[in-house]
Amino acid sequence: MRQPLGGCVQKEMKKVAIKGLTLRNVSAKFAAHTETIPNKMRTKALILTAFVGALGIAGASAQVYSVNAVGYVNKSIPAGFSIVANPLNNGGNKISDVFGANPGSLTVYRFGDAGFSINSYDTDFEEWDDGDATVAPGEGFFVLNGGDAAVNITFVGEVPQGDLSNGLPQGFSIRSSQVPQEGKLDSDLGFPTDEAVTVYQFGAAGYSISAYDSDFEEWDTADGAGPVVGVAEGFWVLRASATNWTRSFSTSE
Repeated sequence: MRQPLGGCVQKEMKKVAIKGLTLRNVSAKFAAHTETIPNKMRTKALILTAFVGALGIAGASAQVYSVNAVGYVNKSIPAGFSIVANPLNNGGNKISDVFGANPGSLTVYRFGDAGFSINSYDTDFEEWDDGDATVAPGEGFFVLNGGDAAVNITFVGEVPQGDLSNGLPQGFSIRSSQVPQEGKLDSDLGFPTDEAVTVYQFGAAGYSISAYDSDFEEWDTADGAGPVVGVAEGFWVLRASATNWTRSFSTSE
């Protein structure tokens, strides 16, 4: 199922509400944790310290531990809507593999040029509408948890490394960091600020909007440093022109 893309944020948010992507009473709490698969360990505590330092992860809400590029991230998906991202490469990143077996009553809304595509997990038949649909790192998407309680999803895979590129089209898109790292969007995660850009983060109180002024070269956040994005968090991006969000990353740095 697909709905057309609107020409402005007001129209787009109205369509989101019509499709059930309500902006109210949504929680975006999560705890992320990554750990090495034992037989893949390359070194001991020294490399562990270097990797954690490279990721820049701190705080109980987003803790990542690994001594190589293979691990897992636990994310709590609250009842209702949230914007989520797959933080690790899992083979072909098929939705059936990324969300694992029996993820619960979930519906994933992916946004593209033609609007939203909708993919639901059937708990009776234990299958997705399209289990081969991909949700790759760098993409963001709405998730509707139709249950009464939060569900815990364990993302398993490899940390993306090397010269990474994430396309940011003209207009609206939903994106995420390709690296499982929490931090300031541009200074820590390398988000491009080559022009005026607006970022919409979705949380318990609705949307938090951060705009970058390319003339004054600053964000309109309280500290002027821009929004902080969490591990496995997706967010809307609004740009006047297309570009690529590029970053070189290695767990050995």
